[in-house]
Amino acid sequence: MNTLLAAELIGLDKIINSDPVAITFFMGYMAMFASAVFFFVERNSVSDKWKTSLLVSGLITGIAAVHYYYMRDFYLQTGQSPTAFRYVDWTLTVPLMCVEFYLLTKPFGAKTSTLTKLILASLLMLIAGYIGETSGIESNVMWGIISTIGYLYIVYEVFAGDVAKLAKSSDSPALGRAMFLLKIFITLGWSIYPLGYMVLPGNLLSGAFEVSSIDLFYNVADAVNKIGFGLVIYSVAISETNKNKKVQHA
Repeated sequence: MNTLLAAELIGLDKIINSDPVAITFFMGYMAMFASAVFFFVERNSVSDKWKTSLLVSGLITGIAAVHYYYMRDFYLQTGQSPTAFRYVDWTLTVPLMCVEFYLLTKPFGAKTSTLTKLILASLLMLIAGYIGETSGIESNVMWGIISTIGYLYIVYEVFAGDVAKLAKSSDSPALGRAMFLLKIFITLGWSIYPLGYMVLPGNLLSGAFEVSSIDLFYNVADAVNKIGFGLVIYSVAISETNKNKKVQHA
């Protein structure tokens, strides 16, 4: 009991004394949890065909909140990066973010084959990334290249593949705006992850900045990307729901 209490006091001391990594773990947990509650509650304010999209948004942020709770405690007690916890979180939430692309375009004709390709690409990106981070300096560049292939395929789908074509052919201005914002998340928001990977010892940007800063960047990027994704989906769902209501009452 005394050991546990001492660990908790040390953790609180890190937060109180402005350890930026500890603070972002704490803020990330609270922000993800609050966002999950919001998306679950707001499911009742959109039409039926958009409820699943908000459910997935709630699951993404809810799963992240649970992992951030444990990652926060792991960091506070050890001072080390919770790599395993983080990759478990990403392996669950990133494919769900790919599901969101499918759900966005499903009302306009998206096929399950597109969803399958997106999920496989995300898994390739994450599994290769984890192997690269944990297998040692000798092979992390090779695994990083393999991981990047998965990431680039997702970028292709969003900019020029089936997802992009369906969004362009739809008659929904809300979907067009959403896809524009999601492209920004994919290219700018997600870019922090490969950059963080490349500063690892022995990698392409090794020594560019302190490895200890990676968690700070990852925590901020996770909150912006996961919550931002959900808010974009929410904006489309609300817009399309209101448009349908106007048509029905016309």
